Amino acid sequence: MATLSTDRRSGKVAGYNIQWFEGGRRHTIHLGGKQYAKKTAAQLKEIVETLLYNRRNSFMPDRKLEHWLQNASSDMQAKLANAGLIIVHKAKTCQQLWDSFLKFKETEVKKKTMDGYRECRACFFEMFRPDESIEAVTLERLVEWKVSLLEGYASTSVAGHIKNLKVVLNWATDQEWLTKNPANKLPRGNFRNRDNDRFITMAEYAKLLDACPNQDWRSIIALARIGGLRCPSELRQLRWTDINWSENRFLVRSPKTEHHERHRERLVLLFDELREELEQKDKTTEFVVQSFQGKTWKLNSPFQKIAESAGLGKVTCPFVNMRRSRSNEVRRRWGSALESLWIGHSEDTMDKHYLQPLDDDFVVAEDLGDRKLHAKSHAVGYGRTGNVASFS
Repeated sequence: MATLSTDRRSGKVAGYNIQWFEGGRRHTIHLGGKQYAKKTAAQLKEIVETLLYNRRNSFMPDRKLEHWLQNASSDMQAKLANAGLIIVHKAKTCQQLWDSFLKFKETEVKKKTMDGYRECRACFFEMFRPDESIEAVTLERLVEWKVSLLEGYASTSVAGHIKNLKVVLNWATDQEWLTKNPANKLPRGNFRNRDNDRFITMAEYAKLLDACPNQDWRSIIALARIGGLRCPSELRQLRWTDINWSENRFLVRSPKTEHHERHRERLVLLFDELREELEQKDKTTEFVVQSFQGKTWKLNSPFQKIAESAGLGKVTCPFVNMRRSRSNEVRRRWGSALESLWIGHSEDTMDKHYLQPLDDDFVVAEDLGDRKLHAKSHAVGYGRTGNVASFS
């Protein structure tokens, strides 16, 4: 049992002492200062007795006691820890958080994903100090962080950084380093910048082919614009053995969706325009695009030179836009089900990120509107000029 005694100095109450005997020696917790009234000291004595009883009987604290300990002041937690009654885990620093997270993820995710986490880390430390406790990462400070990022980065980049930070802090919560993720209520914004959308017409596609320096580049552009492949991830894996000439289809392996069940690969129609380009290539190599194998697949700069030569000027996100252009064409001609199967994403993804009106849509809409107006005018007895028609 613990005892509560008054600590007097110069005849005045200077605080209270909680004492108990254990292991042949006396243990004391001194409660000094005005914040410890007699009633508070008595309550703490009961807490100490409960902790002693639990330790002697190997009991875990109940929910009520655990909640009290978690919400106790840091000073009180330190006193109980110094007396050996509880263990206070020192909060991890921001540096420890990121180092541990990246080490955990390095064998689990692809290089591009890791690059995104590292970029987010660099942006994170523009606001937070490496030696700062992760408990200092509050929603209020995260809002300030987001505002500061928006001053120097595109909104789509900021949305990506917030998404990655939420993954990091969720991981910290799973490790019980945090009781909850402070970024859960932080709006991340939109990933899509529709200002970069551009439909690459078939006339522009023909100009791009004419401006290509070799057949490899003609095939790259054909596979992106006509085949709808993700470049370079799906392009680099395409082998000649994946092309079934007799059945007019080809196999695409997708690193991006391979972790989803039944989405590791897909069969795509060997479209006539694509077949025409592939038939012109040397088929004695292993890969359809052999010249980039064993090298870094940096396609954007060479493509921009081709686009300039073709008279298209600079094309933002060229390979995404070529894939998007084909996605819209396939959906209109063959329907959403085959678009999903051949292009390799869900209909929901198509609707959110790829769908865009084409020039033909406006022509069809105008034509349909004219026909409806013509039909209505005859039904009420008016011609296109508004003159009253005679009836026999």
